[in-house]
Amino acid sequence: MSVVTISMSSDKDTPGTDLGVVTQVRPKTKRPPLYKVLLLNDDFTPMEFVVHVLERFFGLSNAQAIEIMLTVHKKGVALVGVFSHEIAETKVNQVMDFARQHQHPLQCTMEKE
Repeated sequence: MSVVTISMSSDKDTPGTDLGVVTQVRPKTKRPPLYKVLLLNDDFTPMEFVVHVLERFFGLSNAQAIEIMLTVHKKGVALVGVFSHEIAETKVNQVMDFARQHQHPLQCTMEKE
């Protein structure tokens, strides 16, 4: 906790003015935990679809999306981004829903950083 102290000086020539101290305690705020969004490889989802997902839901350029897609393809998993819990959860749900709508088994997960 940090303590903020403000002191007010009194004017000795002015009657009725007192010396006062105001203390305000502010709790130290913690940053919320961040979550990694990961894309997992499968043998059925087309590479073009993965690139499209990365561009559409993560705002990546075509070159960035291709690089991540190739990492997923070669290593089996790739970090797509790091977000607050709510944003990470939303992105995972968007990707999973979009993949299901297009009948692809693409998997997207999140884990605490």
